This record gives sequence, structure tokens and C-alpha cells, in this order.
Amino acid sequence: MTTTEPLTDYEAVIGLEVHVELSTATKMFCGCAIDFGGEPNSRTCAVCLGQPGSLPVPNARAVEFAIRLGLALDCDIIERSQFHRKNYFYPDMPKNYQISQYDVAICERGHLDLDIDGQIRRIGIHRVHMEEDTGKTIHVGTSGRIHGAEYSLVDYNRAGIPLLEVVSEPDVRSAAEAQAYLSELRGIVLALGISDAKLEEGSMRCDANVSVRPRGRDVFGERVEVKNLNSVRSLGRAVTYEIERQTDLARAGEPVIRETRHWNEDAGTTSTLRAKEAVFDYRYFPDPDLVPIEPDAAWVSQLAEQLPPLPAATRTRLRTDHGIDAERAGTLVDAGLVGVLDDAVAAGAPPGDAAKWLTNEVLGWSNEHGVEPVALPLTGEHLAGLLALIADGTLSTKLARQALDGVLAGEGSPTDVARARGLEQMSDTAELERMVDDAIAAQPDAAERIRAGNHKAIGALVGAVMKASRGQANPQVVNDLIRDRLIAR
Repeated sequence: MTTTEPLTDYEAVIGLEVHVELSTATKMFCGCAIDFGGEPNSRTCAVCLGQPGSLPVPNARAVEFAIRLGLALDCDIIERSQFHRKNYFYPDMPKNYQISQYDVAICERGHLDLDIDGQIRRIGIHRVHMEEDTGKTIHVGTSGRIHGAEYSLVDYNRAGIPLLEVVSEPDVRSAAEAQAYLSELRGIVLALGISDAKLEEGSMRCDANVSVRPRGRDVFGERVEVKNLNSVRSLGRAVTYEIERQTDLARAGEPVIRETRHWNEDAGTTSTLRAKEAVFDYRYFPDPDLVPIEPDAAWVSQLAEQLPPLPAATRTRLRTDHGIDAERAGTLVDAGLVGVLDDAVAAGAPPGDAAKWLTNEVLGWSNEHGVEPVALPLTGEHLAGLLALIADGTLSTKLARQALDGVLAGEGSPTDVARARGLEQMSDTAELERMVDDAIAAQPDAAERIRAGNHKAIGALVGAVMKASRGQANPQVVNDLIRDRLIAR
């Protein structure tokens, strides 16, 4: 869908629901492991399968992670919160209910500040609550969805994994703000170390509630929930599409139907998934098997004191301490490469050069090979060593990129890779002089132009020497040798 008329008569009202799968060792209410993958239905027990007589026990580590995220979002930590049963009858929940928090969440009334083009936008956080994940349903057929599937399979390995749901206030006004919110929240989660926050693997998932209203009005329009948003890019595209779709309906005088819609990444459109459930449809009631959660105030204060630097503070530090521009600082934070930068600078690397290599070369390699930056075998000492090899003339920039390729592929340190691949620049002056003489003899016309004062022709001879040396000659040394031979001093 495209809209040529500016959307100035209507504005979007967007709220985001983000589920964060926690990196605990075991599930929310039992001792089953939560490692990603595994044989279907191999990581289950009587508790997470809801078998008669089994009793859930809350995961203390999950409670700690919830409080840490709440503190990072400036939430109130509630003195007494309660688990409820959310009743529904989908096959991905073996108990026919999900244990979640309903009217009293563990964290409430926080906010997340976004830097949008130099302006701070504060997005309210309505609540952060704990719950358990559902199983995974696999629809077998050409569509990959329940409509048109030949049959469906259910894997309960994921059922019971601890989740935090972060619910924003409806304060987001554009697709760009929605993307910035999800990126910033993901950065906070990674900084806290409570989840790997991998959108592509589902350990962080986002749903967008989108509505439009006449600009300047306080009343909310009918909202639509959009699901299947597995990247920051997908969120932006889906929200943009839904804003345009609802605006077109409003201008035509047609109602927006309250429903849950599915985002189709390939088509770039949303489509009806199901009617939107109301709260009473889930028949919430307090779980009789679980006591209320009452975190000790002293423990909460201790957790607050132990919070690590959060992304906004880290970006500011990179700008003020290292002179790194705002865009590059944000890229380093989002990619989780700040630790590598800090270690490289501590090992003697110039901050600006280290930041450029990380954001340009390292992230480029990461994207090309489909490897998360934080999973690369690159240390700050590696990066500092690579830059030192460039500075002392051992490697040219081109050869350094080849050495970096070997480091990122796990072949060892930059020095080890350079030696193993034969990348060191030639230091034998006699050999370089021979190559220069050969180049001059092979290109007498270029040599004559240089003697006549056309110094741009030096490039042709330098190129010939670089080709003969397979890129290992030092270009500056070659340039100086040519000048010594052809230009009167």
C-alpha cells in the first residue's frame, strides 16, 4: 500500500508489547533446561506439561531479572505481586492456561527515553510482568500457517520458559519511534545480561498495537494488534503499512475493525489473523498453587546498586571520552562491541581508528557471514595489534583486511594470520628496487611523463609494482623509490 497524500490529518497512536525470553538455566516453574533447539518435546516434565498433581515453584533468578529490568526502566518495584492463570485452549499450552501476572505486575510505571534526531522522547512503560512461554506450533504445508496446513505439530520444549513482557504506554507516534524503542530496549536487555535478545530466534518478540486518530484529538481510535515482527526492520515496515491502511479507511469513512493481524514479510502487508480477544475472554484468576511475590527492599536496593552502565550512558561516554560521533557510538552499542573497543583502546589503539574498523570492517564481515558480532572471536588486543601492524608498515590497509578476515574466521591473532597467509609487506629494499626498475623498463612512456613533470603518472608504476608483489609492497616506499629514480631533487 502506498499513500501519496501526506498523513497530516491523522496521527498514529502506537503501543508496543515486547516479550523477552530470559537466560536462566531452567524454566519458570520447573527444573527443565531451556537451551535453544533440541529434539522436540525432550525438555519437558510433569510441571511444564501440566500433569495432575504437579506443583510449580517460581524461578528466583527470573524474579531477579524482572526486578533488574524494572529498575533499568525506572519502574516502581511492587512490594506484593501475584501470579494468575490466563485461561485459553490453544494446543501450544498443555495446561490449557498460562501462568502470568494480571492486575498486579512486579514492575509498573516506568519510562524509556529515546534520542530522536537530537530530541528526547519519553515513552512510558505501563508494566513489566513475569509469565511463562508457550510451546511452538509448526504448521506443515505450503503456507506455513494454520490456514492451508495439512497438519500441525507441537513442540513443548519452549513451554514454561520464563518471559518478561514489557508493555509500553501508547506514546509512540511513528514507525521510526517504534524502531528506536525496540532497539533501545534490546540494548538495555543485553547490557543487563538477562537475555540474548535474538529477534531472529524468538528470544525477543514484539507485537505492535496501532491505531490512528484525527490530529489534535485526545480520543483513541480502534486499535489493531500486529504480530510476527521478528526484526527491527519488520516492525518499521509493518507499522508504516498499518498506519497507511487505517488512515485510508478513516478518510473513506470506513471503520477499523479491532483484530489481531499477521505481518507478511514477503508481501509487505498485514492480514486478518483472528478477532481480538477481550480481557474477560481469558477468565483470569489468582493461581492457587503460587504464593505472592514479595521482594525484600534491601535486596532490591542492592540490585539497583549493581546495575551496569546502560546504553544511553555508554553512548555518551564514547562521545565524550573517545570523540566518537553519535551515529558510530550508537552502532557500537547496538552491536555489543563496546567491550572490544574499550579493550583495544586500553591496549594502545587510537579510539577513532578502532571504532571505524569495528563499525565498517567487522560489522560488514558479520553481516556477510550471518554471525552475530558478539559471537566473533575478536578481542580488543586483536584489534589493537592489527592497527599496530598497519601503523608500523607491516601491513597495508588492504592486507590488514585480509588478516582481519582470518582473525574473524578463528585462525588466530593478526600476527599469526599475517605470517600464515604471507601477508607482511615486503621489507627487502633491494627486492623492491628491482621491482621498481622492472616497472620503469616495462612502461617507458609513463617514466618519461614523470620526468617531464607529470607526477600523476607515478600511479601507473606504483600499481605495476603492487601487482608484481601481490599487494605486499609498501606503496609509500615504492612511491619514494620511483621519485628517487625519475624526479631530480
